[in-house]
Amino acid sequence: MNARKLANYTDVKARQLWTTLYLCAKESPKRRFHALYDKIYRPDILYTAWERVKTNGGSGGIDGQTIKEIVEEYGEKRFLNEIYLTLKRKEYHPQPVRRTYIPKADGKQRPLGIPTIKDRVVQMATKMVIEPIFEADFKDCSYGFRPKRNAHQAIAQIRKASKKAYWVVDVDIKGYFDNINQEKLMKLVEMRISDRRVLKLIRLWLEAGVMEGDQFHETTLGTPQGGVISPLLANIYLNYMDTIWEKQFAHLGKLIRYADDFVIMCSSKEKAIESIRVIKSILEKLELTLSKEKSKLVNIWDNKEGFDFLGFHHRKFPVLNKGGSKIFVLSHIPSKKAMKNMRQKIKEYTSQRFKLFMPLEEMVIGLNQRLKGFKNYYLVSPIAKKWLNRIDWYVLERLTLFWNKKRNKRHKHARMGEVITLTKGKLVKLAS
Repeated sequence: MNARKLANYTDVKARQLWTTLYLCAKESPKRRFHALYDKIYRPDILYTAWERVKTNGGSGGIDGQTIKEIVEEYGEKRFLNEIYLTLKRKEYHPQPVRRTYIPKADGKQRPLGIPTIKDRVVQMATKMVIEPIFEADFKDCSYGFRPKRNAHQAIAQIRKASKKAYWVVDVDIKGYFDNINQEKLMKLVEMRISDRRVLKLIRLWLEAGVMEGDQFHETTLGTPQGGVISPLLANIYLNYMDTIWEKQFAHLGKLIRYADDFVIMCSSKEKAIESIRVIKSILEKLELTLSKEKSKLVNIWDNKEGFDFLGFHHRKFPVLNKGGSKIFVLSHIPSKKAMKNMRQKIKEYTSQRFKLFMPLEEMVIGLNQRLKGFKNYYLVSPIAKKWLNRIDWYVLERLTLFWNKKRNKRHKHARMGEVITLTKGKLVKLAS
């Protein structure tokens, strides 16, 4: 069996297991699953987990082992066989994650934990086994890091709710991933899983610690951002809030959540204020707090106010009816932060001096890879074209600057028409 057929075969087997566990969990909401550990090191599950980790890419952990090294030197079969034996003999123990930082738009840095490749594979295999059990319990209001769910679906729900909701509670949880109570998280996991070996695995990852340079730090709070299983654990923790809201407070407004960011669409200011009180109370039980700086109450009756969520700015824009009357309809445009980030990416890509040796056609190909993703994500409403058109013009400005520098022209911003002619039909147009 060649590699492609093997990958397809193991993927099918993994999906069959996923479906079986999901249906069992859906049929019995109070059932606790006790025989899961042996499924984690099943060869087909481990192979599929490895293929997914390999596809996702990323750098190695503190052991220095990389995906490329495993594929080209160490050997995939040897690597997976070692994991299989370690798990089967119950000798597996995760290594601390490697701490790195990624810059944020506000100038601050976001901590990111990078597990070793081996730990990522075991986490992925565990996620594949336990995810369907919790997926059966997750509520419809949750859209982040779930199979067959995405940000555009959450935005569609916001648009639908806005027809009757005029007040929005825009909520941001302060340092969510860093402040999850591990004991309470484990109790929520134990409500569905009784297999002590699986519970031990999860606890080991939570307590694995962090290596920052040569310094080791214990982790007694939170889940490490960057771990394969962290988004699932984060959803399990906030599903407690989703469940309480659906059972007791759905009359106050429509809750729409994507990971740790969520909004509540309310029909009146009184319900919105009550929603804030309720959310604060629920989060207190989870030992979490709202970010006062980022959370706010917004009136979306007309086009005076809007709110940012999932990289979009959501606001009601005026639309003329056939009779000439004006109504306000919610639309979604790229947020100021998203526009700034995109301009920065374009500038960084086109400003490096060594790229002056690059042909214009090659520069366009590289830009297109960045522009396509931006267009696919942000072109969700006709009005967004106006903002995307600004990025189009910025791209042409940067390409004109590149072209004139390349040809040693004194007027660096001249000859844009020449660049437009040279790139016609080759450059992705965001606003078209």
